Amino acid sequence: MAEAIIVHEAGRELRYTYADLMHYHGFGFPGGVAHAFKVLQRALPLLSPGGPPERRDIAIRTPFGGPGARDAFEMVTRGLTEGRYTVDPSLAAVERGETLKGYVFILSFGGRTVRLMIREGIVRDEFIALGRKQGRTPDEDARLEYLKHEMADRLLALAPEDVYDAVLEPAA
Repeated sequence: MAEAIIVHEAGRELRYTYADLMHYHGFGFPGGVAHAFKVLQRALPLLSPGGPPERRDIAIRTPFGGPGARDAFEMVTRGLTEGRYTVDPSLAAVERGETLKGYVFILSFGGRTVRLMIREGIVRDEFIALGRKQGRTPDEDARLEYLKHEMADRLLALAPEDVYDAVLEPAA
């Protein structure tokens, strides 16, 4: 069976594979969907060590505004619809440079909060530069499309702890 994210809704299990998340998102941003998948795989066991958390009690804050991640988080948590998913550019880790600064995810559940930050070497500078470039040529668009899928494939082949470092934050 494919790897899955498991959450509960009213105590009943919901299971989401990467393929499920892609069916909801569509085809535009497979790398963003893969990032959200790895973030959830990494964070949920830390937030709810006793078993799957209730999906509607998970909150997410991030500077990452990508639609692939947004859609994946929405499908699993319903956080966007219910106001528990916030994109906040002030959370960017600017000290980490242009490539890494936006890959910060802060998830909360049941009084626990975990901060995830992408490991170096996961996101390629070329991907960020092409994604931000205005007026790309058709060849550049094709290269960016390739890089989106290549990143998703690389992420999915890695263990979540090899993609994101995680730190439990002290209770407020």
